[in-house]
Amino acid sequence: MTAEPETQTDAAPEPDPARWRMLAVTLAVGFMSLLDVTIVNVAIPSMRSGLDTSASTIQWVVSGYALTFGLVLVTGGRLGDAWGRRRLMLIGLAGFVLASAACGLAPSAGVLVVARLVQGMSAGLLAPQNTGLIQELFTGAERGKAFGLFGLVVSVASGIGPVLGGIIISLAGEDGGWRWIFLVNVPIGLVLLVAIARMVPDPEPGERDPRLDLLGAVLLGAAVLCLLLPVVALESRDTWALALLVGVPLFAWGFLAYERRLSRTGGAPLLDVALLRRTPGYGNGIVVGTLYFTGFTGVFLVLSVYLQDGLGYSTLVTGLLLTPFAIGSAVSSPWAGRAVSRMGRVVVIGALVVMMSGLVLMVLLAGVAQDRPWLWAALALPLLVAGLGGGAVVSPNFTLTLAEVPPRMGGAAGGALQTGQRVGSAIGAAVLVTAYQLGAGSSQDPGDGLRAAIGTALALLLLALGAALFDGWRRRQSQD
Repeated sequence: MTAEPETQTDAAPEPDPARWRMLAVTLAVGFMSLLDVTIVNVAIPSMRSGLDTSASTIQWVVSGYALTFGLVLVTGGRLGDAWGRRRLMLIGLAGFVLASAACGLAPSAGVLVVARLVQGMSAGLLAPQNTGLIQELFTGAERGKAFGLFGLVVSVASGIGPVLGGIIISLAGEDGGWRWIFLVNVPIGLVLLVAIARMVPDPEPGERDPRLDLLGAVLLGAAVLCLLLPVVALESRDTWALALLVGVPLFAWGFLAYERRLSRTGGAPLLDVALLRRTPGYGNGIVVGTLYFTGFTGVFLVLSVYLQDGLGYSTLVTGLLLTPFAIGSAVSSPWAGRAVSRMGRVVVIGALVVMMSGLVLMVLLAGVAQDRPWLWAALALPLLVAGLGGGAVVSPNFTLTLAEVPPRMGGAAGGALQTGQRVGSAIGAAVLVTAYQLGAGSSQDPGDGLRAAIGTALALLLLALGAALFDGWRRRQSQD
């Protein structure tokens, strides 16, 4: 299978000589916002005891962030397309810093949940600016390398979050250590605000279309809310929100119909839905990314529950045991970003196979070593293999999905891709934790729960592999 030739819809400008420095700043911002998705997982017991609240309330601290994060991604991307990346990054990061401070200083669980919702919304404004800037600043093989670094940030932030969370809590103490998980964002965020203000340029006059599709944003937001809110509520054992699922197809249909009409009448749609039809690989890339994150993200949460609640490991040891995944991702992500320009979709296909092999190996070895002192070794090797595979999925999929999207729509198109990832992450976490609880429930054996959860993850990743194979076959057919 050969790589797909990249065609630029818009004329490519001269490369900005400061593009790699700008990328470094934006990736640092992206790392901080993505880290907060997983860093709180190991802090759940500490937050619950420190605030003297219920498990269902604390679950909103974890899931509420993912909910508002996914809710505003496409709108945040379109705002960046319309008003400039610099402005949106400054607004989003300022909100993120203030919300982080409010989380760390929260006097009650209710204040913490509200601050966490604002923090997730701010992160949703930040995230699509990363992909939008890569689309604008880089072309050809350089774009693949840039997305390789972006994939490295996504994978390492997901893998290293529990480690950093465990270290912070162990240093600051179990009772109040969770507060420093949020407060550490404040000084880092202030430094990055200065860096963005100095390094990321304003758009040239006339480069942007400032019109905003408010009705489209409301319709899409309602569809995402009706999908994610029931998932979040179920994690807290609230079934009332299931009724909202009826609104998903209704609002989604209304959004698509309105966006098509807006495109026909010369308006400025939130997302040009014709991209799904006329841009090679865009729609399928969203499917691959969504299914991958559905199967992958919940694995870390399940392993945290398995090691802490099931086997009694501390937060620090749990985080350290999950480190090999981040190491594997750090190795494979930059390589995959460079290789995708030569190998195309076959990189994603091979990476998914490697990751699934690592998860199968983990289940087999953990079953033998669960009650033995060398359990760490039984987890380290499979997680390293899974990390090598996982790190080579994200960046090539971004590169292939957005390769032929015009840079002027890069933010909204990248936001749609990341929305699928956030939706998949939320659904996957709920599904895998439920599978773990059902598996461990009858026998009270955490090993049975782990096997049930990983089996579910493998089934979802198999669907992602099928979608990647189909996209590779279709691209190859189009070249023949």
